[in-house]
Amino acid sequence: MEAPGLILFGLFLLLLLLGVRIAVALGSVACLVLWLFEQGVLGISPVFYSNIAKFPLLAIPFFILAGMILERCGISQRLVHLASLLVGPIPGGLAIVAVLVCVFFGGISGSGPADAAAMGAVLIPAMLAKGYDRPFTAGLVAAAGSTAIIIPPSLALVVYGVITECSVPALFAGGIFPGLIAGLSLIVPAYLISRKKGWGGERWGAPREIWVAFREAFWGLLAPAVMLGGLYGGLFTPTEAAIIAVVYGLLVGMVIYRSVSWADLYRIMLDAAVASAVVMFIVAFAGLFAWTADRLGTVDRLARTLLALTDNGLVMILLVNVLLFIAGMLLDAISIYYLFLPIFMPLMRAYGWDPLWFGIVMTFNLAIGQFTPPVAVNLYVTTWLADSKLDQVSLAVAPFVLAMLLGLVLIVLWPSLSIAPALWFGLYQP
Repeated sequence: MEAPGLILFGLFLLLLLLGVRIAVALGSVACLVLWLFEQGVLGISPVFYSNIAKFPLLAIPFFILAGMILERCGISQRLVHLASLLVGPIPGGLAIVAVLVCVFFGGISGSGPADAAAMGAVLIPAMLAKGYDRPFTAGLVAAAGSTAIIIPPSLALVVYGVITECSVPALFAGGIFPGLIAGLSLIVPAYLISRKKGWGGERWGAPREIWVAFREAFWGLLAPAVMLGGLYGGLFTPTEAAIIAVVYGLLVGMVIYRSVSWADLYRIMLDAAVASAVVMFIVAFAGLFAWTADRLGTVDRLARTLLALTDNGLVMILLVNVLLFIAGMLLDAISIYYLFLPIFMPLMRAYGWDPLWFGIVMTFNLAIGQFTPPVAVNLYVTTWLADSKLDQVSLAVAPFVLAMLLGLVLIVLWPSLSIAPALWFGLYQP
């Protein structure tokens, strides 16, 4: 790597270590390096704008808004109640409920931190009241919340699709089985640890109770079907699906449940606008950083360096996953997409990797990073909710990290787990 590339990445890492916000670090370093080495470049504004002026990215703010509306409707409490009655007195029953509900709500929110925060506010107090310890509870919910970026509709997969020009509906379909595998991989250690600690489940629900709970949760259970059914059926695009989700959320919250008032809606829209602005700010500056690295020739040199390491595709995908795992512990998924995909795309072509499969592998890996210290956004959220200490939660989360890594191995070795659903729905042609 030549001097401009070393300065670009070196300054970025230095700012991260100093605690500077990721978007600010990306943007300021890119502008500084362009000024130092490309004084004649005046195209920063068009690049900044073009990174966010893409129609598929409109799905992000609408999915964020839909998730917030549906969460405010009280759907999470209804889902937890129904799942608790179905799981019954199985050891670790409430822990299993936590995973199941987080996986399901991930099909509504599309965001790991949002899933962890929304579900943690309901599940963590309930688990603590039943005797589960604080570090375990915080670690489990943080890990389960990470499945939201794998399960469709995933905001991360929208960004991956925009960068690689891979079909977003096909990526959504590709995330179905891996998302379920992620949930199952978390249930196993949750059950084993709960059984060892003697954390019991609740009673079995009576048929009438289950029916009443199902009826109350019905509109929440229907939400993913409304969003994704039309998408897979070819009725609308991902952006249109996100808009339909918002309309559906308003219908459920303001007409059916009547739990969302006009005053609530104002606050929801304000929160959604702030959350969307944060995401789009990162997208814009991460794209500028990636464009700078490409203009300096750094991306091409890094890609050629990786290609020279080995001609064995299995060894290379292992190296890529190790690199992503380390990066996932330090950066958010969107920044990683923009930083690494320009480097990985030549590898995909050289080794014949399917872009849909690689997108799911990459996203699954980055989901693990959301609850792996030191920079684990989900873990910070749930640690605060559980009133625990980060060092204790970091130890408690280790079995879940290992379990998800084993799930990642399955996704890597069997590409059909990711590709087959997209083929079944007729959304993808390899």
